[in-house]
Amino acid sequence: MQNVEYKCELRDTALATAILRRLGAAHIARIEQRDTYFRVADCRLKRREAKVNGRPEPVEYIRYERADIAQSRISRYAILSETDALARYGTSVLPVMAVVEKIRELWMFDSVRVHLDEVVGLGSFLEFEAIVTPRQNVARCHARVAELKQALLPAIGEGISRSYSDMVGGEGAGGESAVDRATS
Repeated sequence: MQNVEYKCELRDTALATAILRRLGAAHIARIEQRDTYFRVADCRLKRREAKVNGRPEPVEYIRYERADIAQSRISRYAILSETDALARYGTSVLPVMAVVEKIRELWMFDSVRVHLDEVVGLGSFLEFEAIVTPRQNVARCHARVAELKQALLPAIGEGISRSYSDMVGGEGAGGESAVDRATS
């Protein structure tokens, strides 16, 4: 699967929320997330633990590849269950690169997911994700993201090229997992 995504500083959460409401976006959920990033050779891999509106969700692994650029970009990704991640990456210990904890307010505007993130130790950020489908090609996704970015300009800051894992000091964070030790 692939999407077009964009990440930037969020300078005024209340203003961003007001703009999203004015645009007719729908607030979907408040999500508490803990992402454990693993050091793997061919991609980025994170284990996501989440509570949606206070309710635990099944653990999932997200494998993705994207350029580190501070503009809208294509991300190719796959969402794996714990079983699929163990089958693909084995039960040996994967080195942990970083752990990122955040509160995400998820909004939807048409087919674009809007994330208002409060990341522990980093601050506030906004992300757009427009999923590429046969009905919504890459060019259309880039256009939708650009429209939303323009509408939210009063509330946002600079574009961000890096992953949250890189920003929290992802290099050499230590720790271990066996795709969490085969879930202990």
